[in-house]
Amino acid sequence: MAHATVYVGFTVPQLLRSASRIFPTHSALVVLRHSAFCYCTVNSTIKSKRKMDHLERTANNFRQEVISQAKVCGITNESETVKRLRLAVANKDFTFKAGQWVDFFIPGVPVVGGFSICSSPGLLEREGILELAVKHTVHPPAYWIHTECTLDSEVALRVGADLHGYQEGKGNGYKMGTVKLYYSAKNTSELLFKKNILGLMNAFPGKITCRFHVTQQRSQICKELQPHVTEGRISEKDLEKHVSKDTLWYICGPPPMIESISKLLSNIGVPRNCVFFEKWW
Repeated sequence: MAHATVYVGFTVPQLLRSASRIFPTHSALVVLRHSAFCYCTVNSTIKSKRKMDHLERTANNFRQEVISQAKVCGITNESETVKRLRLAVANKDFTFKAGQWVDFFIPGVPVVGGFSICSSPGLLEREGILELAVKHTVHPPAYWIHTECTLDSEVALRVGADLHGYQEGKGNGYKMGTVKLYYSAKNTSELLFKKNILGLMNAFPGKITCRFHVTQQRSQICKELQPHVTEGRISEKDLEKHVSKDTLWYICGPPPMIESISKLLSNIGVPRNCVFFEKWW
């Protein structure tokens, strides 16, 4: 049976990581909101919490035993507020699955960071490279990445995160479903990985489609993006046409956005057990 999957939220890296195993025999609709990076939970209840550090709030999550040294071998600006960090991983036993994050240890910085991985497990297997996308904040690890990190800086990494509903790739011969992505940001400069997404759309015509939504666009939209951009928020009208018993919906974004979209999906008849979302703190 073919299914449809909807992602509502912000985690483009997860879509990119999973492109080679896009929900076998499923179709996917993805709705994204630009904001930050984190790991995935299923049908969770969002609750306000006091601010805790990364190790404290993830104390009960799975972690691998391997801690690997890594060296920064590339730094690029994904947007005005997000840097992509490219890391050469020293330990050959270091592995991860799509959807996991890393504990990020910085010499001289007592606070441990926690960042989602935005590259594929395949890149690590082939080249020993792992990539992170980190938004600028005053949190010490993120601040260090944006202000002090340089090529050849050395850090240490440990993989963590419980994987809810994770599906192993089935290799050759499986039936690929479809992905429909809705991705919202303030403006097109904050649409991270847009070139990668357009590349996937061209590589898998009819299988992967995307609508970019911008809410505060003040400059002219480039010709390449124009056919795919809508000005305004993701609406009920956008999503209701995709409702069916075979649709799975994935949400990623900050808590107010997740709550809003979850309520919208409930109003248009989407069963709770078909809705998955990222857990944000």
